[in-house]
Amino acid sequence: MVKRFQEKDEKALESLYEIYAKSITGVIYQIVKEESIAEELVQDVFIKAWNKSDSYSPKKGRFFTWLINIARNTAIDKLRTKAYKQDQKKVKSSDFSHLNLVQEAHEIKEESINIRKYLQELSAECKRVIDMIFFQGYSQRETAEELKLPLGTIKSRSRRCLMSLRKMIKR
Repeated sequence: MVKRFQEKDEKALESLYEIYAKSITGVIYQIVKEESIAEELVQDVFIKAWNKSDSYSPKKGRFFTWLINIARNTAIDKLRTKAYKQDQKKVKSSDFSHLNLVQEAHEIKEESINIRKYLQELSAECKRVIDMIFFQGYSQRETAEELKLPLGTIKSRSRRCLMSLRKMIKR
């Protein structure tokens, strides 16, 4: 089927879409966190794959892996666009409807692993970085942008802070 796809057989494209579209959507969704955008980008992934089908080689890996790489790069490219960033900055009132539940879940998560007492012993910079990355779900890059610090600083700090936290827990 992949060979037929590379030969521009539209039926092969349709079959491969049926087989892989849901998985590709899931991969993209994990990156963009918005279902409608993920579904839109799946179309882009298959168009890119169709246009670059001659670049796939079974010697280099599985077809699915090749598609996943295209999907991942497409999703990351979307995140980097100005329009996407501006759209994400728009605050909607519905975004706050779950705030109390999130706060409660956050507290339950902290209590359930009994980490609050250890977090209080960390420096302010460590508390902030760990909270953003592990409790608020920021990526290291997003944390760096939010705190207006270099990405390398955030990576080093999060590593150092986690090591400190591990030492405290092991005492």
